[in-house]
Parts: sequence; structure tokens; C-alpha cells
Amino acid sequence: MKVHWQILVAIGLGLKRNWHIFIALIFGIIFGLACPATSHPMVHKILVIVGEIFIKSIQMIVIPLVVSAIIVGIASMGNSKQLGKIGLKMILYYGIITVSAIVIGFLIAFLINPGVGVSNLIPQEVANAAQNSFETLQGGGHGGITHLLLGMIPHNPMHALANGEMAPLMIFSVIFALALATIGDINRPVVSFFESVFATMMKITDWVMVLATPGIFALTASAISSYGMHIFGDIGRYILAFVLGVLIQVFITYPLVLKLFSKVNVFALYRAVAEALMVAFGTASSSATLPVTIACCERRAGISSRICSFVLPLGATMNMDGTAMLQCIAIVFLTQAYGIPLDFPTICLIGCLAIIASSTSAGIPGAGMITIALILNSLGLSHEQLVQGFAFLFALDRFTDMLRTMVNVMSDTVVAATIASNENELDYDLLCNQDSKKEVV
Repeated sequence: MKVHWQILVAIGLGLKRNWHIFIALIFGIIFGLACPATSHPMVHKILVIVGEIFIKSIQMIVIPLVVSAIIVGIASMGNSKQLGKIGLKMILYYGIITVSAIVIGFLIAFLINPGVGVSNLIPQEVANAAQNSFETLQGGGHGGITHLLLGMIPHNPMHALANGEMAPLMIFSVIFALALATIGDINRPVVSFFESVFATMMKITDWVMVLATPGIFALTASAISSYGMHIFGDIGRYILAFVLGVLIQVFITYPLVLKLFSKVNVFALYRAVAEALMVAFGTASSSATLPVTIACCERRAGISSRICSFVLPLGATMNMDGTAMLQCIAIVFLTQAYGIPLDFPTICLIGCLAIIASSTSAGIPGAGMITIALILNSLGLSHEQLVQGFAFLFALDRFTDMLRTMVNVMSDTVVAATIASNENELDYDLLCNQDSKKEVV
């Protein structure tokens, strides 16, 4: 059986196992179409409230879960040599996947030309002003890169903790955990504390996921009721480009990585993590999905807790290949809509900025739009200048958020499984034996 059919069957079996979430997605779409927000504002408001309750309930555990998982994962690695080897593998695999996503995004975008169809909707004087700004301030990219890099350095860990700044918080957690790993057995009281925190947060995750079915139904229904299906008309090429990029990434890039660097069966892995993918699609938040991702990888995919605790939290925070792909396609869409030409060096600069910006992007709904604005600022443009183009992007932001989040989560599981296979920390019997899998959601 060809690999793409294996993946489809795997996802289908995963949906069968977790049918209530799949039904919530389907009924959410139907209900959203039947009850548009303009005709039923009170119903729409209730849906928004229910969806927000679900997201906030699961997001409340993200920071303590991520911090404790990173500290426990790194401290349990043992010697610094083993830790460094796994860390280098993680950077290598995440790098391959992210660069592939950017290249695929650019190739498809320039093949389909997503912004050409809406260029006639942009007033000529507005397009001319954007072109002039781009030509005048094209050299501003270096400042943008510096700003993004400095933003990742935690000047005050408590400030980052209080404000939910995930990138600097993760960097401090890694440094703190590395220090714990090097001081010997004296670290046991601290490590034991964080082991208890991690176990407690996983138990709270089990409780919170009781809200998964009504929460995902409400999130899907509210998005469809707000925008309906007509928004797919004018910017159909933009959606088509991103969907094609996602399909290539999921059906070609990830299976190739698994085939070349591990012994993991893509069929079994996708089936094992199907619940996490559906939660990612429903919540549009990789951070909110993280507890389910960890549970799926440990209980279904057979990946050791040591690998999951180290790789997945860092991946959920800093590995955003779906976001990077979306940003590249969106930038091409905006520049084509406003008639701004992109030469090869500028394309390379956008790709580098997309890697950095996506790594600093919070794993929450809408974060991709914020980092797109950062990339535009580095090119001498602003979202105020491109307000009409941004209006198109924001109209479909929920849908693209769902897809990019699913891709981000899927890539995290692929990298975790690959590293676990390399380090002989993957239970192949559990991965391939469906009867022994535990319920996650």
C-alpha cells in the first residue's frame, strides 16, 4: 500500500477510536452553517464562551506542564554527552522539517500566485505607497532579526512567567535544567518536586479533556457561523496554496524523515497520535494541545517519557514549521496583491525571518498573524499599509490556524518518534499493537 493511502487509513482508524471529537468537528461545521452569527447573535456568543472556557481550561496548565516537563526531561538525561547528542538530533530534524516547509511554501506560492486574484481589489494609490515604502526601507531586515533574537533572551524569568512569554521562559527552563543535570545527586529534591508537578499536571489534563467534545464543537461552530463558506471565493488561491503545502508536508516530508532516519512505521504513528491532531485542529493551539500530544506519544506511540518530556515541550514552543510555511505563503500573497516584486535575496531573507519569527510565535490562535507583521516590518512595510490585504488573511485566520497547528503538532510527534527510535527508547510493540493502547481523550 502506498504511503499516502497508509496515512489516510491511519488517520481514519484514529478517528474511529476517538469518534466523539470527530463528530464534534462535523456537527460544529453543520451547526455553524445553520446558525450564522448575524442571524443568531446570542447562540454565537454562547458558542464563543464555551470555546473560550475549553481553551482557557487547557491553557491554564500549559506553563507548569512545559516547565516541569523540560526540567524533568533534561535532568533525567544523565550525562551531558547524551543530552548533547539528543539535543543536536532534535535541532537537525526540526531544521530539516522547517526548511522543507519554507521551500515548499515558496515554491507553491510562486506556482499558484495567490495574490494575483485580489490585486484588482487594492486601490492603486495604496499599492503605490506600499511599493515606495518597500523600496525605501528594504534594508531594515537586520534590525528586525536583531529584535526577534533579543526577544528570545529572558531578561527576567519571572516577568516571562507572569506574561506567558514562552520563548524566553523555555530558554531559561533549559538553562536551569542543564545546571541541575551537572550538579549531581544534590539535584534530587528539586527534580523530585518537578516530577510531582509534571505528574499532577498530566492528571489535571485528564480532567480538563472531559470538555474536549463540547469545546471543539463550540470552537468550530463559532468560526463557521462568523465567516460562513463564502470567504473562500476571492482568496481561493491563497487557501489552495496552503492546503497543497500542508498535504506535501504531511504526505511526503514527514514520511521521508521517518523512512530515512528511523524505523518508525508512519501508518502506526499517525494512527497513534490522531487524537492530538484532532485536538490541535479544533483548538488551533499547539500549546493547548501539548498535554494531549505528550499523552498520545507516551500511551499510544510507545515513546519514552524521557524523550517526550525533552522534545515535545520544546517543539510545541519553538518548532512551528506549519506557521513558517503559512507566513511565507501569506507574505507572497500580500506582496503580489500590492504589486511588490520579490528578488531572490529578499526571498531568502523572508525565509530566515520566518524561521525566527515562527520560533518566537506563541502556540495560541492568531499568533501567526502577529509574526507576519514582524516580518513585514523587517521589509520596511507595516500592517497599517496593507490593511486591506490583512483583512483577507484575518477572515480565514481561524481555518488556516487550525491547519498550521495540526502540522506543527504532527511534526513534533515525528521528531520525537525519530529520536526515540535512534536512541532505542521506543516501544514498537505498543506502537503497532492497537489492543494495548490506552485511552487518551
